[in-house]
Amino acid sequence: MTTRHPSSDRFPVRNGELTVGGMPLSRLAARVGATPFYAYDRALLKQRVEELRAVLPSAISLHYAMKANPMPAVVCTMAGLVDGLDVASGAELRVALDAGMDPREISFAGPGKSEVELAQAVAAGILINIESVREVRLLADIASRLGCPARVAVRVNPDYELKSSGMKMGGGPKQFGIDAEQVPEVLAEIGGAGLGFEGFHIFSGSQNLRAEAICEAQTKGLDLAVRLAAHAPSQVTTVNLGGGFGIPYFPGERPLDLPAIGSHLHGIVESAGVRLPGAELVIELGRFLVGEAGVYVARVIDRKVSRGEVFLVTDGGLHHHLAASGNFGQVIRKNYPVQVGTRGHDAPREVASVVGPLCTPLDLLADRMELAAAQPGDLIVVFQSGAYGRSASPMQFLSHPAALEVLV
Repeated sequence: MTTRHPSSDRFPVRNGELTVGGMPLSRLAARVGATPFYAYDRALLKQRVEELRAVLPSAISLHYAMKANPMPAVVCTMAGLVDGLDVASGAELRVALDAGMDPREISFAGPGKSEVELAQAVAAGILINIESVREVRLLADIASRLGCPARVAVRVNPDYELKSSGMKMGGGPKQFGIDAEQVPEVLAEIGGAGLGFEGFHIFSGSQNLRAEAICEAQTKGLDLAVRLAAHAPSQVTTVNLGGGFGIPYFPGERPLDLPAIGSHLHGIVESAGVRLPGAELVIELGRFLVGEAGVYVARVIDRKVSRGEVFLVTDGGLHHHLAASGNFGQVIRKNYPVQVGTRGHDAPREVASVVGPLCTPLDLLADRMELAAAQPGDLIVVFQSGAYGRSASPMQFLSHPAALEVLV
């Protein structure tokens, strides 16, 4: 019996063909007009937010980190579902504003914000997460020049790590944020510069599937915010506790225990009400909100057998989906969940590798994986592709056509 990844259940097979948003894959490909493409399911985006709302305390504000997927149509959809948006560039800020999100609910993080981007943020009236003394001084000059206030929070590099996270973004030496022990001095400079201080942003890691590790980081984050609040130039009105919520990609990985995190956050809200009265608590999520709602689709253009091994050559590859190729941080390459979307579950099966058209052995979407036997014209589907896909890939590599995107 073949074991299927749970992600495939979100895109049911009907009449021998995978569906996205209820539409058969081959029909969707005809609607898009070309392969390869990314397809995101609008209903699944809404479903994920509803799952979170069901377990999170109502006092928690849910923000979408646009860096996970900045496609304008996705951002517009998410803007109607969440409480705020977090951007990581001036270009993302323009998309967030175009999506209609209230500027008061948009924040901007990034270790290398340019002076132009900082001016954009001040002019728009969004919250800027300060990550260096340089930004404090630039913002003071910009606010004076534009004649409007600069809303700021301090992004803190905590003195702890999010255990078992796929990417550690806090604890130890990091380019992100300001070291916790240096924050009191920076807070004094913020007060002296007349900036509009609002609170703290504490983000320690991402792609974590251990609820207990996330809960521990949230507890430590609140403790750190309370400690630093004693040095703040004004009342703390917001604390962004980050996210870190992961999704399962590989065999043996289990989905995150959301009820456990929700239960813990109820306690965090209660504690914050006493220790930081009036402060809004924010959870900032990207991958967890959109990652499982998307698929990447490429067409088989050739079938080759080399010394007994089958290679399905497609018109897409690492230049569109770097993460699935294993070149986006995997130490040991593992296969993303992959399926032949135009062959039913009962189709004859074989072991095959799915490769792209690029002149490099790194262009690999599935390495010796059991799949339905495919022929040229069939459509290959890579699941768990709604986050860090198209925008996180080297689209210009070898000058092949870019992948399209659709929201279904």
